[in-house]
Amino acid sequence: MTKLATRYANHPNEVKHFTTNELRENFLVDTIFEPGKVHLTYTHNDRMIFGGVTPTSDELTIPFDKELGVDYFLERRELGVINIGGDGVVVLDGVEYDIRGRDGLYVEKGTKEVLYRSKDANHPAKFYINSTPAHHAYPTVKIDRNKVEPICTGEQGTLNERKIYQYVHPNVCESCQLQMGLTMLAPGSVWNTMPCHTHERRMEVYLYFDMNPETRVFHFMGKPEETRHLVISNEQAIISPSWSIHTGTATSNYTFIWGMCGENIAYTDMDHVKMEELR
Repeated sequence: MTKLATRYANHPNEVKHFTTNELRENFLVDTIFEPGKVHLTYTHNDRMIFGGVTPTSDELTIPFDKELGVDYFLERRELGVINIGGDGVVVLDGVEYDIRGRDGLYVEKGTKEVLYRSKDANHPAKFYINSTPAHHAYPTVKIDRNKVEPICTGEQGTLNERKIYQYVHPNVCESCQLQMGLTMLAPGSVWNTMPCHTHERRMEVYLYFDMNPETRVFHFMGKPEETRHLVISNEQAIISPSWSIHTGTATSNYTFIWGMCGENIAYTDMDHVKMEELR
């Protein structure tokens, strides 16, 4: 079973009047992984598609074609995959890729058949995907979890000690506009990233996970001078428009996958916000 939800873009002047429920309805995706199902969201912010594929005893695929006006899902799109569950397999036009937990995969535009399998139905793979429009077919690359060199940043004294793992990134593989990676906060650290930033040239989606059932992330969004927040549970995702800050703190450490697309693939292209400018 496959579900595709649509979220439309919002003007910041509209968002500042939203109630908590309206913020959640427009920016929070509360169900990403469900055994035996595909849950995807199509956001009109740079037309990213994101969500979860959770195969159990049967393999799954993404059937969308007519919804996108194409003959098959990746006819005009590229795809990034990170598995946060049990070991699995992704089959691309008949070629199998073993994708263990925390392994990643970049899939080139023009790949006609993409199948997702779990090696153990009782401990299924959880394939988190980001897909963006693409103009060129760059080669498919498997990203081995043990070969991704982390960037260590932050400090224990400011509660933001963390490791950044770049998966779909110019240091690892070529892509048209998609960037994707994983950030892991150390025990005792809860902040990411403060001071915060925006990047008008790129939107972003966050998937928060590795959280205990009682842990909550407080994700801050909005214009720097008029912020809002959303309370997020394990394995939920947030759409972050280009005009919005995207920073958060939590009741314990956590991990999140970030996915970006837009005008460029310069990871450091950020518009930093001074602490005194936040409201």
